[in-house]
Amino acid sequence: MKIAIAADHGGYKLKEEIKPYIESLGHTVTDFGTYSEDSVDYPDYAAPCARAVVSGEMDRGIVICGTGIGISIAANKIKGVRCALCTDPVMARLTREHNDANMLAMGARIIGGELARGIVKAFLETDFSNGKRHMDRINKITELERAK
Repeated sequence: MKIAIAADHGGYKLKEEIKPYIESLGHTVTDFGTYSEDSVDYPDYAAPCARAVVSGEMDRGIVICGTGIGISIAANKIKGVRCALCTDPVMARLTREHNDANMLAMGARIIGGELARGIVKAFLETDFSNGKRHMDRINKITELERAK
């Protein structure tokens, strides 16, 4: 798969740590920044990453900030994104199975590298269940995006 990744300054080190891990799983990674620990605003990195996923240029996306909260909120503002903030592999597996999440958010100040690798692995290796009740819920989310 083609994986988009982005982070702000708070998530930069974790982003750099997990990129080679994602590649070791056989995926291609495209880095949307940031490229240092200099202070930046997470929406400036979440949005291009999310747009690449929604456009189909990338298959899935991963975004990282200090807590994962701000960057997940920003990513979810892009129509078509279902970005889930996960703090353990079970959450990552279930958001793929039940929500068909196309983006993962993590908090670098909340989890360490080993746990992040487990979360990423679960997110990338789990397929959507295609269950009717889950499809119905995703369709309702899509309707919410269309409503003004």
